[in-house]
Amino acid sequence: MEPVLDTRAGPWVDHDPVRAQKVRDSGVHSLMVVPIRARRCVLGLALFGRSLEQTPFQEDDLLLAEELVTRAALCLDNALQYARERTAALTLQRDLLPRGVRGGAAVEVASRYVPADMDHGVGGDWFDVIELSGARVALVVGDVVGHGINAAATMGRLRTAVRTLADLDLPPDELLAHLDDTVVRLNDDDADVSDPVPAVVGATCLYAVYDPVTRRCTMARAGHPLPLIVDAQGKVTVPDLPAGAPLGLGLGLVPFESVELELAEGSVLAFFSDGLVESRDEDIDVGLRRLSAALAQPGASLEDLCSRAMRTLPTQTAADDVTLLLARTRALQPVQVASWDLPKELVTVPTARRLAARQLREWGLEPLVTPVESIVSELVANAIHHGDGPSRLRLIQHRVLTCEVSDTSTGQPRPRHPRTLDEHGRGLYLVARLSRRWGSRSAADGKVVWAEQDLPSAAGAL
Repeated sequence: MEPVLDTRAGPWVDHDPVRAQKVRDSGVHSLMVVPIRARRCVLGLALFGRSLEQTPFQEDDLLLAEELVTRAALCLDNALQYARERTAALTLQRDLLPRGVRGGAAVEVASRYVPADMDHGVGGDWFDVIELSGARVALVVGDVVGHGINAAATMGRLRTAVRTLADLDLPPDELLAHLDDTVVRLNDDDADVSDPVPAVVGATCLYAVYDPVTRRCTMARAGHPLPLIVDAQGKVTVPDLPAGAPLGLGLGLVPFESVELELAEGSVLAFFSDGLVESRDEDIDVGLRRLSAALAQPGASLEDLCSRAMRTLPTQTAADDVTLLLARTRALQPVQVASWDLPKELVTVPTARRLAARQLREWGLEPLVTPVESIVSELVANAIHHGDGPSRLRLIQHRVLTCEVSDTSTGQPRPRHPRTLDEHGRGLYLVARLSRRWGSRSAADGKVVWAEQDLPSAAGAL
């Protein structure tokens, strides 16, 4: 499409009588049409009409109009490109964040995420709630330094890494150490040797694991703001948790430290990013006091607490993403857990089968007796064969039935693929086929191998 200069008095709208009349009434007698081009695409048309000046447009006027439109097209293209990039970053970030968080039998959860304003773009905040074995749950909040689509993409990579490490059931301090190594490798992989000042990815993270059986919460942080703990009476406390270095600084010689706390049932854990409590005009202590006052509401629902916390934000546009994750702790009742210490003897296997079967019948879970007996036989036999001391069998009835066998061996079980005539190696294969999922985790004095069963529909509805 080429620019058009038309000095005739209105025949270009004769096909539209209404518009032709409006043109005659306005006195427009000369017209220039200049396409708005950017990146070899036509973004629109610029129309120039002359009415008061009787002299029609000339070729010089058309050249001036083309120059003006070229400059306007550059500005318009920059604005559109920025809008596209920000929309892509927002879409990426929101797609990578969990759409619906569930805390299982361990916690009730609620969350809020407010993206940064138009002037500062998208950041790298993320949060997650990961259900672990044994009715436990992991709570995660993190923040990647920077804004834009690169920060959002890095956030997605770190969130995936945390989920992968959580599946290994690592303690919080060890998980953060592995995550720090991941960020360092990302920096090494993404370094541009041609750039004299390569971009460095940094992030903060807080990772916690809560066990509703023991009501104990273990947490560690890597440069992230401290969480708040609100008891059932509305008293707010701050745990004494070592800060740890932010991720990606390469300070591997400075280990992360975990802290274990015992929480009363109904306690509220508040994890958040610094955008909720920090601003240019206020000290962080002011923001923390404001947040604490908003959360100190005994009996309030988590959704109400989230809304109250969001209303504490300054009225001016936020300069950083705001993320808040609230978790109210639950506790399993003693009748939901049964455990037995087992001696290192071969006669232990049938004894463990009988104990498990009797407990399942007491819980009204008769349909699970046969598969659980088989699972217990395999896991207890492996514990006796590979462990150096006594083992322990534990059954947990929550939203699923969890069967756990602990032993003193640190070696993790590895499924084998036996051939047709092999007489051994099918135990873990059988456990996997009889379970909805299974796995193992390290413990202070060995390891725990676990397997889960779906509850019968009648029991699951209780």
